[in-house]
Amino acid sequence: MQDSPEFSHPEIDLSQMDIASEDLSDVSPLDIPVIILFVVLILIVATQFFTRYVLNDSLGWTEEMARYLLIVLGFVGSVTCVRKGSHIYLEFFYRYVPRGAIKPMAVTVEMITGFFFGYLGYLGLAMVERTAGQKMITVPWPKAIIWYVVMAACVAMVLYTIRNIVRLIHTDAEDVAHNKLENF
Repeated sequence: MQDSPEFSHPEIDLSQMDIASEDLSDVSPLDIPVIILFVVLILIVATQFFTRYVLNDSLGWTEEMARYLLIVLGFVGSVTCVRKGSHIYLEFFYRYVPRGAIKPMAVTVEMITGFFFGYLGYLGLAMVERTAGQKMITVPWPKAIIWYVVMAACVAMVLYTIRNIVRLIHTDAEDVAHNKLENF
């Protein structure tokens, strides 16, 4: 079946897809915990699938561990996003402000996200205190482990945000504007 003209995308060059996916130059040793957590999550979910649908006898701990690992993976993975400066922010607005306002706006966005991560870390501390005596349902581990990891990830995100702010302050405004607008 041929693509109709309205569904064809001649501007997308799929020949470069393999090249882009093989570039691991931006993977840091600091990303190893994220990769390990992701692999462990995949193995646990595969075990859950196998035992539930092949053996028809699900292991109870796999669902709980997958849920908690997904939470931990989300926060630990966010550290990588903040380190790379690829966390979600409103790039859309950079197109509609004067070039001279982009650097102050970028610094302000980083400061807001840093405060947000700090507040999340504070809430993680509150969750550690609330769950200090509780154990997971199917595994005899304390629930506070999850919140300690969330807190540590939030602290790491705050530290990387501070680093990003310092880098932005020391970067020329025109370079910041160019970097923020190069995706458009």
